[in-house]
Amino acid sequence: MSIPMTRTRLPDPDYDAAYYDGVLPKRLFAWMIDAGLIVIAMLILSVLTAGIFFLLWIPVHAVLAFLYRWSTLKSRSATLGMRVMNIELRGPHGARLTSGEAALHTVSYLISATFFLIQIISIAMMIGRPFNRGLPDEIVGSVMINRPAGKPMQR
Repeated sequence: MSIPMTRTRLPDPDYDAAYYDGVLPKRLFAWMIDAGLIVIAMLILSVLTAGIFFLLWIPVHAVLAFLYRWSTLKSRSATLGMRVMNIELRGPHGARLTSGEAALHTVSYLISATFFLIQIISIAMMIGRPFNRGLPDEIVGSVMINRPAGKPMQR
């Protein structure tokens, strides 16, 4: 990675390509890890509540998915799956996501994941654009990058 990131800019995909190399497959695997963790948490909660959460699966899943994504994105700019895959989201100016940016990204992600056509458009945007931004990324102005080497950048 040629140029260290600063708080005032995002790495350019043409000059700092190492930040974006292999991010799309890592993003897919991170999503699979996160989805698995949420399903496991839902199953555990359903058993602990004697099956009540099975009856309320959709609303409880939505709340759990929001809390999981928002809390992990606001704390380290990456969900647990993203951390395993060594990627993270950066805000419009290259800094880690703020709590508000994390909430906006999470809400827009959950809405796009709810509607098949919007999700397909978001995936196509990730594949066909230089910053590999999906729809939630465009809304927030964030990008998914490989985690910078060395000490992580602070806010």
